[in-house]
Order: sequence, then structure tokens, then C-alpha cells
Amino acid sequence: MTIGILVTGEPPKSLEPRFGDYIDMFEGLIGRDLDYATFDVAGGELPASASVCEGYLVTGSAAGAYDDLAWIPPLEDFLRAAKGKARLVGVCFGHQLMAQAFGGKVVKSPKGWGVGLHRYAIGEGEAWMDAPAPIAVPVSHQDQVVALPPGARAIGGNAFTPMGVIAYGDQPAISMQCHPEFSADFAKALLETRWSAKVLGDEAAREAIASLDAPNDNRRVGGWIRRFLTGA
Repeated sequence: MTIGILVTGEPPKSLEPRFGDYIDMFEGLIGRDLDYATFDVAGGELPASASVCEGYLVTGSAAGAYDDLAWIPPLEDFLRAAKGKARLVGVCFGHQLMAQAFGGKVVKSPKGWGVGLHRYAIGEGEAWMDAPAPIAVPVSHQDQVVALPPGARAIGGNAFTPMGVIAYGDQPAISMQCHPEFSADFAKALLETRWSAKVLGDEAAREAIASLDAPNDNRRVGGWIRRFLTGA
């Protein structure tokens, strides 16, 4: 099978030589033995139809799902057309955009930034999961899904992000707010590059960076994504 990576953003250019781009991160997470096709969605490129690939993954982005950007409505249209015809996974911005495209609501959260290593409770097991046990995964977001689309259900989250993992009814579509593709080192470097202590506050910045030293469940969640996309 071929997995389409719908690229909606990129890491800071200063970090790419060390960590690669989002395409590289996701291929490393899901498995380099699979076949991939990549689409520069933010540059106006989309698959000709949902049938081009058996599954699609929407990456993270610095954009907001509600931003007035020319490439966002066509991506929403594509996701709606692909729902039920191809397996869909969204991560961070992809999570938010999928929820919005299918009838949910996304806002810039008054809670502020979620950064560092966050722990999500998993409320119910799914066939593509190994177990409904909590996960600890890097996060980097201010926007949040605050209303689920019709028929969707939140299957993971925490007090800060109640709708952290969403399953979209009986359709083969899931999304998650966390970043399993982010290594701890990349997440630290991103914090240091994008946000100064002036933005987060000295203590919050230190705590977020220090939290990333704890063990994470990136590989485990990467296994979930692989099983979901491949139907294994």
C-alpha cells in the first residue's frame, strides 16, 4: 500500500539539518519499509483523488485550522471526500483540521500553550491499539478542538486537552493532538527556538524542557498509527 503524507508545515529551517523535516520524522516513526507519497498541501498540491493512496496522514503546521489561508478549504474538501474511502490520520494541526472539516470546532485556547511531555489517559481500547493504557508524548500547541464532529468520540486526553485523541465514528479516521513524531531532543530544540522564557515564563519553560527527559511513548503511538494506516 501507499501512504500519502499531506504536508501542511515544516520545522524551523535552523533545525532541519539536525532533525530532518516532518516527512522524515513521520517515515521514521511509522516505518521506512512502507511506500510513501508526499504532497505539499501548503504549496497548493493535493492528490487528484482519494484513491491515489490507501491512507493519508495530515502533518502539523504553524497555521491555525481557522486561518484564512487559500490551501485550507481545498484540504478540508479533500478530507471530506476521502472519509470512508481511505484511512485518515491527523496529528496536531492535522487533528484540528480533521475535526473542523468533519463538523467540529477549533479555537485558540485561553488555556495557553501546551508544551513539553503530556500524559493522556486512553478511555477505551481500539483494535489498532496495543492496550488502553496512558501515553506520554511531546506536545506543542495552543489551538484545541473544543467541540467534536457528529458521531465522533474522544478516546484519549487529559484535563488540559480533553479531546486529545479522536475516533470519527465508524469511519477509518483518527487524529491526535500530541506529536509522536517529535523526538525529545527535537521537542527541546523547538521550545528553545520558538519560545523564549519571556513567552512561557522562566519556570514554565524550564519545566517543559525538563519534562522531556522522562520516558515517552512515541514508538508505541507510532505503532498505533502504522497498524491503523495499514490495517494490520
